[in-house]
Amino acid sequence: MSVRLFCVLGLLVAVGRGGEALGATSSSEPERVGVWDAAIESLTGDAYAEPTRWRPFSLGTFFSEGWDQAWASPVNGSGGAPRQGWIGAADGVFYRLIIGTFSYAHDAGENGNAYTGPAFTLYTPLSRRFELRYDLPLLVSSKGSTSRYHTAAGDIAITPRVILSESQDLTQSFGVSFRAPTGDEINGNGIAAITPAYEFWSNPWKKLVVRGGASMSVPYGHDSFDEAGARNTFGANLAAGYYFTDHDATPFGDLVFSVGTTLTQATDDRGPNTTTLIFTPAFRTHVGCNWYLLAGIDVPATNPDPYDYQPTVGVMKVF
Repeated sequence: MSVRLFCVLGLLVAVGRGGEALGATSSSEPERVGVWDAAIESLTGDAYAEPTRWRPFSLGTFFSEGWDQAWASPVNGSGGAPRQGWIGAADGVFYRLIIGTFSYAHDAGENGNAYTGPAFTLYTPLSRRFELRYDLPLLVSSKGSTSRYHTAAGDIAITPRVILSESQDLTQSFGVSFRAPTGDEINGNGIAAITPAYEFWSNPWKKLVVRGGASMSVPYGHDSFDEAGARNTFGANLAAGYYFTDHDATPFGDLVFSVGTTLTQATDDRGPNTTTLIFTPAFRTHVGCNWYLLAGIDVPATNPDPYDYQPTVGVMKVF
């Protein structure tokens, strides 16, 4: 399986769905309230009100539509699939939520186990077009290249994201993640990097969702290269999942089982031309009152592998 395969599959989904109707909602445009008021309403307003205030919009109106309009949660796809996030899968769409996770990597780097958590991710939409994502790994513990465990904070990241286009069955987004070297090199952190990424979400058939994306991580700074050993890395993700229950069927509401594939490829000359492919079977369920339980396990399929396996569990609150 190659990098080209991931890119082609994502492009086929985007192109294949791009020509369909823009959804069954009214074509009336949401109210323009100004950038500041749109941000306040997006963060504190009833984004889930019925009838929905969500409307489709296109790449052609990227500079003229959505920036001064409040975000509303998108409708389900025409097959009934909700726009939700999974472990081991690209986002693709906007959310308004916070999730706490804990992960455990067995025999990381062939030198003991590694632990990450609690780690928090916060999504804050500020308009129909713009959102900020915050990744805050509070604790990371591992041996790294030493013989004793070292525990410290991880590298934080802030990602401005924009919606390129959104119809009932397809969302395309783009973001640039800014990673700050707030962690320790022993734990594989201490890296300053910029990572642009394209992502998509699609509901092509019934409650089947296909999503994915492609990214390029570009570290910078003397410490990132010499101390942390950072590499320029291309990444690609493709995931598919099927929803089996309705939202209100708690504690098994919106029950989805998914499988994600993540490929990373070093692209510089500072080391071996390493390729890593990881499969992530996962699930997500609505347990009630907009609380969700998520879990997944990363299983490397290439050598050398970063770890034997890595389970991750998460608790999420949509607000």
